[in-house]
Amino acid sequence: MTLERTGQPVRITDVAALAGVSIGTASKALNGTGQLRDSTRQRVKDAAERLGFVGDARARALSSGRTYTVGMITTDSFGRFSIPVLLGAEDALSAGQMAVLLCDTRDDHVREAHYLRSLAARGVDGIIVTGRSADARPPIDVSIPVVYAFTPSTSAQDVSVTLDDAAGSAAVASHVLSLGRSRVAIVTGPARARSAVRRVEGATAVLGSRLVGEPLYGEWSERWGRQAVDVLTRQSLDVDAIVCGSDQIARGVCDRLRELGRTVPGDVAVTGFDDWDVMALASRPPLTTVDLRLEELGRVAGQALLALIDGGTASSASVTPSLVIRESTVGA
Repeated sequence: MTLERTGQPVRITDVAALAGVSIGTASKALNGTGQLRDSTRQRVKDAAERLGFVGDARARALSSGRTYTVGMITTDSFGRFSIPVLLGAEDALSAGQMAVLLCDTRDDHVREAHYLRSLAARGVDGIIVTGRSADARPPIDVSIPVVYAFTPSTSAQDVSVTLDDAAGSAAVASHVLSLGRSRVAIVTGPARARSAVRRVEGATAVLGSRLVGEPLYGEWSERWGRQAVDVLTRQSLDVDAIVCGSDQIARGVCDRLRELGRTVPGDVAVTGFDDWDVMALASRPPLTTVDLRLEELGRVAGQALLALIDGGTASSASVTPSLVIRESTVGA
């Protein structure tokens, strides 16, 4: 076969000829339709790859009634959470030859409504809704499959893929106790934030009587981490570990402890949450923290959306984060 050298476009007839099948069989094999033997389907795909065949997306869309595109609506302008979710979703959706259109609403309801109209006009096959918060949001009103990732829907009827914050903080608390720490404080974000509350619940369930004082709620910031250390000092609480609700808070805690002449982890072990490299690795010392596994969360959401688009069913799911141990608890 010398099509590559002649410069002629590779057609499906060429793929069928090389694979030794009919044009109809080649089309079914490449589009994932029909009742074909796995060996036949693979032979056609191998032939297409060898020839460098690129299918006509417009023809495929017309024949299937689908556009093979998916919209992703996000409120996370910074991309801290939505980009990993997008990467994971793309991994799953690419298996179905789907392309993803990312739309950033910037927390603007008017902009969100505009994007939803635009995606509907483009005929997307489904939508993934995500954001920068684990707090539930109202569902969107569309007539196509929708999956909520990281940011769940307030409707139990919707498919939402969320993070098990409580399990992550329980793992952190267990790690701290395994080091022999017995006077532990919790410093976290706003009491109105679902993730802050769930992380406190997970940690307190493990710490029990080793928890010193009430959990301190505040901001997701380094400034609050520094202030929280001062609050603990004024309360005369002699702690040997501080479990923080985010890496930003933990970095502020480490800075303030160092300013007060206390070593980390020698005097006080400190943990974060999120495994945000900008914070966790730049902290002095680098933070023991919790990896949110957002790419895995995105993959689960993408697989659920594919199932719904294909006419199947999908259920809400939860992804368990993982513990990452660094020098803020175990030393250099």
